[in-house]
This record gives sequence, structure tokens and C-alpha cells, in this order.
Amino acid sequence: MTGGGGGDVGGRGEPQTQMARRRVDVTRRAMASVAVVVLVVGGVAGCGTEAKAVCGVVVDSTSYADPATSRSDVTSKLPAFAQGCDWIAYAAVTGSSESSTCRQDPVSIAATKAENPNANPVVEDRIRTHRITEVLPRAVKLFDCPTEGEGSDVLGALRYLVKQMSAQRQPDKAHQIIVFSDLINNRGELNINKLDLSEAARKQKAKQLRESQLMPDLAGYGVVVHGFLREKTASPDRFPLLEDFWKETFEAAGASPVDLL
Repeated sequence: MTGGGGGDVGGRGEPQTQMARRRVDVTRRAMASVAVVVLVVGGVAGCGTEAKAVCGVVVDSTSYADPATSRSDVTSKLPAFAQGCDWIAYAAVTGSSESSTCRQDPVSIAATKAENPNANPVVEDRIRTHRITEVLPRAVKLFDCPTEGEGSDVLGALRYLVKQMSAQRQPDKAHQIIVFSDLINNRGELNINKLDLSEAARKQKAKQLRESQLMPDLAGYGVVVHGFLREKTASPDRFPLLEDFWKETFEAAGASPVDLL
């Protein structure tokens, strides 16, 4: 039976060609829905087990620690930084940082294979959430290190931190350092307050610090500094030149990117 101008009619008076098209559309929508579900599930699984960075934290316990804003920086900035880390080490700036007795053990944030043999993202997230709560309290304790000689040995803290991170170094992971310090190093071979900041002298000093290994090898490391020159005791004319010096020094050691905030 046919209608006046249409094709074959189904049991409900609908042309069979239209019914066929509708079934195809329904099938396509169903397949698309399944694909979306697969992508979402796959994305969640990948997110939970994605490799994050090998990280380090430097906390300056010298004059930088006195202003309340310094402690506020740590409590507000460090937790977000730690979210991007699988492992995190610590170093304190004291008057003798590399030989300091003021230490905190590293925190292994990511689950080990023994803890999560099937790479279950739910298990990974649960372990990470718990361990990240250990990161901030350890850093805050470094503010209260005992006095160890006079001045601030920033370079020694960086050397000690990188020594720890190098033992954990993995080529397939990013390496990130967050520094809570004004970077007013005034010990040993680097006294910021007496430094010749002419362009040639700055570049020569940056090169010398790296060649003598007073500045550690930071190739492949990103560095961000919070509280740079917070306690400004030098002439205002020296501020931008000191910023140039530290950027040149970090970059001469191979660090990239470098942010002084």
C-alpha cells in the first residue's frame, strides 16, 4: 500500500525510509555516547596516574623569616605547588646551610607500585591527598631553625637541595624548585651587599659561581622565588641590577624558566 506521493508506509503510517533513517540516527547517537563515556573514563584514569614533577623547597630562616608576609607566602603558595609534584625535598637557608642540622625529610607524594599495583586513580588520589598534608608543616618548621653563624647562605641551601633532587632525578619528569627567600646571600664567595653590579662584572660573577660549583647545576630545572629583596636594605638603584644578577646566575646554571616574585 502506498500513499499519494510518499514511499512505503510502516505500521504506524510512517514511510519506511524515514523509519530507517531514524534507526540510523539513534544508532549513531548511541555510539557517540559510548565514545564520550570511554574518553571520560580514560581521561580520569590518566589524570590520576599521570607522572608529576620532582620538586624542591627552599625556606629562608634568616631575616627573611621575620615579616609575617613571608610565612603567609609559604602557607598560600606551597600547597598549590605541591599538587604538581610526585616527590618533594627541603633545604633551609641558615648562616651555614649546607652543613646545617636543621633538616626535614623529603615527602614521597605519589603512591609506590607496591601501594597501588594496578595504578588505580582512586587509590592514587587518596594517597596523594594524605601525603600533601605533610608538605606544608615540614616547610613551616624550617622558619624556626636555630641561628648558625651570621648572614644568609642561599647558595649552600640550593646546593643541598639539588643534591637531594639529583638522587631522585628522572629524565621523563619535570624538575621544579620553589624558593622562599629574599636571595640576600652575604656569606662566603657571594656578598650581595658588596657586589659589583656593572653588566660585565655581573656576568663574570655568575659564570664564576657556576664554574666553581658554588651554584649547583640546574639544567632542566624551573625556579620560582617568592619574596625577592623583600627587606630592601640597598639603594633603590641596585634593585633592578640585583634582579638581573640573579636571573643571569640561575640561567648560567641552566635553570629555565626563572621567576623572581
